[in-house]
Amino acid sequence: MSWNEPGGGKKDPWSGQDQSGGPPDLEEVIRSLQEKIGGIFGGGRGAPSDSSWLIWLLVGVVLLLWLASGMYIVQEGNRGVVTRFGKYTETTLPGLHWHLPYPVETVEIVDVEHQRFLELGYRSGGRQQPLGSVPQEALMLTGDENIVDVRLAVQYTISNARDFLFNIKGPENTLREVTESALREVVGRHTMDFVLTEGRSEIAAEVKKLTQEIMNTYQSGIAIATVNLVDAQPPEEVQGAFEDAIKAREDKQRFINEAQAYANEVIPKARGQAARILEEAQGYKQKIVAKAQGEASRFEQILAEYEQAPEVNRIRMYLDALESVLGKTDTVMVDVKGGNNLLYLPLDKFQSKAQGPKTQSAPVSSQEAARRMLQQRQPALRRSVRGREGRGR
Repeated sequence: MSWNEPGGGKKDPWSGQDQSGGPPDLEEVIRSLQEKIGGIFGGGRGAPSDSSWLIWLLVGVVLLLWLASGMYIVQEGNRGVVTRFGKYTETTLPGLHWHLPYPVETVEIVDVEHQRFLELGYRSGGRQQPLGSVPQEALMLTGDENIVDVRLAVQYTISNARDFLFNIKGPENTLREVTESALREVVGRHTMDFVLTEGRSEIAAEVKKLTQEIMNTYQSGIAIATVNLVDAQPPEEVQGAFEDAIKAREDKQRFINEAQAYANEVIPKARGQAARILEEAQGYKQKIVAKAQGEASRFEQILAEYEQAPEVNRIRMYLDALESVLGKTDTVMVDVKGGNNLLYLPLDKFQSKAQGPKTQSAPVSSQEAARRMLQQRQPALRRSVRGREGRGR
């Protein structure tokens, strides 16, 4: 008869005792459970103590498995962050470790060497897909009140696993917002031409420095490796006008370079010619001055000699003057004593007749002939000069 059938009474289904008298006996329940487990493993109702060791064995195996579940391995380049009931306990290095199994302690593996990538102002979507702009991130105002489209790429690593997990909520989103804020601040300090042309590397360096300083104040555990300015250009609506402006600027720079090259070619030549002219003028000046000084010194010497013997020097100077003047011509003029006529002597003809076509003697020039004749006529000339001076007195 079933225990819940009419007339069966309120018997316990495990012990078979009537429950109408009060609550079931706990020892009877445990004994009944032991008997059933012993029956499963081949024991009878009369040997409950023989199956108790099986229960403890099962408990020991479960306990060992639970303890073994606390073993974990941290790979190279990773760190293990151990928490006990959600509170930070320690950070483990690469290798085999053990922690109190769940739910007492848990461990989270953090990769601290992998280069993480952040895109600001665009989304690449993969290597084969073109860049997609994000206007709400890319468009920003420059210092000269122009709008530019700037796209930035940031590479970073985790320098402290504990700070990365516990100090800020959503570290990657925080990094994105901080980088965007830093980029807008840096771009707002410069002009549009600087941002689009020569200032790209400088802007990237400033953004990296400012972003790292802000993340350090948050103790985020993030170390920024590189910041690259992927692209900087005006908005698409003004691309055509901006390209024309760039071409005009390039033409201006080209003309300046050509003019500079021409100046570099002409100016050294002009300077060289000017230096040469100055040197020639200086040399000419020194030549004239030296010549004048020499003539003045010669005149002073002649004057000193003249004052010692005026008559002799007067004749000598007269003869020298005649010799210098007449020595350049082939004509000789001789002053005849006691008369006013001059005797013309064609020495060139005399020489040609004296030499003849077959003569072997050395030819005598007209200057040499005049010098010889003057030497012969020198006494007569001196007497003539003295007579004139006497009559003058």
